[in-house]
Amino acid sequence: MADRVEVIDKSTPFQGYFRIDRYVLRHRRFDGEWTRPMTREIFERGHAVGVLLYDPDRDVVGLIEQFRPGALAAGWNPWVVEIVAGIIEEGETLDAVARRESREEAGIEIGNLVPMLRYLVSPGGTTESTSLYCGRIDSTKLDGVHGVPEENEDIRVFTLTSDEAFAWVTDGRVCNGMGIIALQWLALNRATLRERWISPASAENP
Repeated sequence: MADRVEVIDKSTPFQGYFRIDRYVLRHRRFDGEWTRPMTREIFERGHAVGVLLYDPDRDVVGLIEQFRPGALAAGWNPWVVEIVAGIIEEGETLDAVARRESREEAGIEIGNLVPMLRYLVSPGGTTESTSLYCGRIDSTKLDGVHGVPEENEDIRVFTLTSDEAFAWVTDGRVCNGMGIIALQWLALNRATLRERWISPASAENP
């Protein structure tokens, strides 16, 4: 990459709950010439794992709702419908994050865990990536309000049929990228996933 990108300077003008780095850089254009030096601020907030809670026996998903200050600042309804998710702590595996966050945010233990995909959240301004999973649950155990009090979390968990959840994507009630991507993945893979998880072999290893 050194022959295509040159980082002229890097500094950290802000370090708080999150971090902002400032880069001065240039890169090769498609015609082979160099761009002029440009300054860009990059938001560093870590990398995340999201898990869509899914009960294949009842064809039900578990979603959460919580207050989000970014939505408030953008002029949207700040109580946002999402999937379970959390930042990867140092030394944690992706599987461990999915299971920890499911306990903390939804009060549920996951059985089978299937990887969906990994993507860059907003590569124009942040390094953050998200790894998505689908986690098998017993939806009859989903209820109530959860979260870590020390982190001011106040998270309501609820269930919808898969078809209801897909409709919420269409009508905009699910309006964040992680939730939309996860539910669209389920819409494409639901039949295969249910066949896989409801088979006699999967019943022996829930």
